[in-house]
Amino acid sequence: MNLTLHLTENCNMNCAYCTREKKPERMSEEVLDAACDLAFSQGKSAGLCFFGGEPLLERELIFRALRRCRDNSRKTGKPVQYKMTTNGTLLDEAFLGVAMQEKIGIGLSFEGLAQDTCRRFADGSGSFEKVNEKAKMLLSVLPDSYAMMTIAPQAVQQFAESVRYICGLGFHRITATIAYGNKVHWDDAAMEQLEMQLREIAAYYEAQFLAGKPFFFSAFDAKIRDCIRGFNPSERCHLGFRQMPVTPDGKLYACTQFIGDDDYCFGDVFSGIDREKQAKIAMRASTPETCRECALRTRCTNSCGCLNRLETGNEDTVSPLQCTYERMLIAIADETAERLFAADEAAFRKRFR
Repeated sequence: MNLTLHLTENCNMNCAYCTREKKPERMSEEVLDAACDLAFSQGKSAGLCFFGGEPLLERELIFRALRRCRDNSRKTGKPVQYKMTTNGTLLDEAFLGVAMQEKIGIGLSFEGLAQDTCRRFADGSGSFEKVNEKAKMLLSVLPDSYAMMTIAPQAVQQFAESVRYICGLGFHRITATIAYGNKVHWDDAAMEQLEMQLREIAAYYEAQFLAGKPFFFSAFDAKIRDCIRGFNPSERCHLGFRQMPVTPDGKLYACTQFIGDDDYCFGDVFSGIDREKQAKIAMRASTPETCRECALRTRCTNSCGCLNRLETGNEDTVSPLQCTYERMLIAIADETAERLFAADEAAFRKRFR
């Protein structure tokens, strides 16, 4: 079972587009232990993602979870995998030594040269210098770590140069999305700039590919893969099944955007999962009515109830912003794929087989 542990609702940064409300709440040791046990209660393996807020504010809880899971793995014979999403400001050599030993996959929230536009500390000061140095430290210990970019309209002009910069640091994998929610406002000019930036990134992506350099840009790789392999429902997020968030008080929800909504809470780490309610929630994750006749429906994020709720307040309603972005992204990814296939068919087939 895969669980995302919201170790704390607190954070030492104040990002302009963040949709989470910072609170002085932390997960108790009792809840943490029960969550670790629940992760091993079914399936052939266990998975934990350390999340927040900023999870490294509660690093002792992380260490406790590692010990608990080590014991559970020994008792059950089941392997366990760990991930962590962090803003990177609190990384140090001691923690990275543990992360290397325990094979924790780390995703660093970092926007490269656009970092200070939106990702600032609580006192308003910039975070680029610190996170840039932490990124280098991270890569020196865990070179397979990946960077996570969220681009808001006020930072969109630096999107492409930031991708090149992050790749230049040594990150071979970048996950990227645009910022959503009521704190960001994409107008026509920003969307035009976004398309220009994506085309510039596509040219860089193409150059790296043809040079035989390993570089994965999630926004393009996912769209090309879906087209080549065909739609695979198992690779899409499923409300209440694939990755369940656990709040500091131990409640289980279908997804992060549904935290606090009792209709989407299907148990807690102590009493377990209400399977009937979980199944009913999962049945709601489907292609919205407005998208069912669209030729691109199997290649976009229209069925993501979490994103739909964030943008429109309704899990079954896709926002105009999301639709416009997805169409733009798919078109650019397809154009790029056609050029790569024509330039080196063998390498293309090997990459996306």
